[in-house]
Amino acid sequence: MKKTLYALLLAGVLGLCGCSETQPDTRPVTEPTTESVTEATPETPDYSHFEVGGTMPVLSVRTVKEGDDALDFVTKPVNEYVAQSIRSWTPGYKMPPAPYYESCTVTVTDADGTVQLDAAEAQIKVRGNWTTTYDKKPLRIKFIQPQNLLGMNDGADMKNWVLLASYKDVSMLRDKTAMQIAAELLEEDGLYASDAEFVEVEINGQYWGVYLLAEHQQINADRVNITEAAKDYQGTDIGYFLEFDGYYTNEPEMQGFTIDYADNAPLTPFDGEGGSGRTVTVLSEHPRDERSNVGYTIKSDIYAQAQHDFIAAYVDAVYDILYAAAYEGRACVFDRESLSVTEAPDLTPQEAVELVVDARSLADAYILNELACDADIYWSSFFMSADFGAEGDGRLTFHAPWDFDSAMGNKDRCADAQGYYAANIVPDVNDVYESVNPWLAVLMYEDWFQGYIREAWTEAYDTGVFDRALEMIRTDTAQYADAFARNYERWDNIRNNSAKNEMCRRAAKCRTHEEAAAWLTEWLTERIAFMNDCWYASGE
Repeated sequence: MKKTLYALLLAGVLGLCGCSETQPDTRPVTEPTTESVTEATPETPDYSHFEVGGTMPVLSVRTVKEGDDALDFVTKPVNEYVAQSIRSWTPGYKMPPAPYYESCTVTVTDADGTVQLDAAEAQIKVRGNWTTTYDKKPLRIKFIQPQNLLGMNDGADMKNWVLLASYKDVSMLRDKTAMQIAAELLEEDGLYASDAEFVEVEINGQYWGVYLLAEHQQINADRVNITEAAKDYQGTDIGYFLEFDGYYTNEPEMQGFTIDYADNAPLTPFDGEGGSGRTVTVLSEHPRDERSNVGYTIKSDIYAQAQHDFIAAYVDAVYDILYAAAYEGRACVFDRESLSVTEAPDLTPQEAVELVVDARSLADAYILNELACDADIYWSSFFMSADFGAEGDGRLTFHAPWDFDSAMGNKDRCADAQGYYAANIVPDVNDVYESVNPWLAVLMYEDWFQGYIREAWTEAYDTGVFDRALEMIRTDTAQYADAFARNYERWDNIRNNSAKNEMCRRAAKCRTHEEAAAWLTEWLTERIAFMNDCWYASGE
């Protein structure tokens, strides 16, 4: 369909907006109406009549504030950057409040009625980017004292937890499925992926629906286990938790950086056909190039410019080392004193790469993202760390995967479950430009790296990782049927989902939770078969 000039401008802006804490997504490329976006969520009707419990655990929030505006914190806020973007193209748009913390207590009751947590003091707020524009918004809970919820992560007590709304994934199962697969893939290599459990949420006695309770991504011995910088410490010998992130410009300047990707040297996409004669660069190349450049957000605390400059130089150097090994057959090393890359003739290219990258973690990241076909792989929610503390090895390590509600056949990416995707040229969420995830693409033509992928895939397949994911979908669909039904009665987001334009045709046609779960099961079964044909090591 021919795009209007307005639609093209809208799509360009939306490519910067995102749909979750770190993820971009699309909105309709049609003329928005003031009615649909300028007003805050209307006064919340009474949803206290829902009877919860007996199906899944219940998380109850009681705000300290009382009165008619006590629920404003969960109904009205919109991410400030997203709201500013909407205002830029919407005449008369009334800016909503930015997300803010509301003091509260949290009680968690198991499905059998056992109280697991009783009125623990906390703060709660809306989290996310574009998802904050939906009626059902994701939330972050920050406890005053560390708490464990539902025995997650082997009972670890933590202050920070997340409630994912899964508004646009009407199966509500994609994030949990991806996290379960990720946990099994990464646990084998001693790496972190969030635990996740479904809960029904009540706020001030009002039913708020089914959420996925997950862990906040952070440095901690029980989460991303790297060296945390002591407050005001200025040395560079610390751990750094990073996100490949199109939103890096929204962060304080010291928390974001860019790299030049080996002077923007071209990559050959991994499409199963040797690239089909195509190449792709990571950064935009000329003024009319519509791509938005992606940088990095430092997700952990740093306290000195030297720390920022060190990790920026290191990530830049690591990519140069990978590119030199894969495309030029050269071995290079990082000089920590000069923050530069030098030749290392005594090393093989593979040895040089493995000095600076945990290649098995990168293979795991490829498997998960190739399996999921996430629409945002070129843009955000792609995490890595490097630990230069006393116990760290300094290697760039890929873990803490996040944000899969646009994946696994929900959006029109690999909608037939076929084809290479994660290290290939991919369209942006608005289908305006094409891009690539450079970390997944750069080593894909190296035989030794493909060996890591085959080894990890074969091990996961043979030990039942993917069978267990499919079984979890079937079990949760049956076990939590009543809770899912209540959620859709509360939000009506199967019939009237404001994100439906983001879905592929098959996903958008689902009219019940059972249909949505069946589509996910069908798609994932076919995707597993495709991946197995590509990567299973038969031993021949």
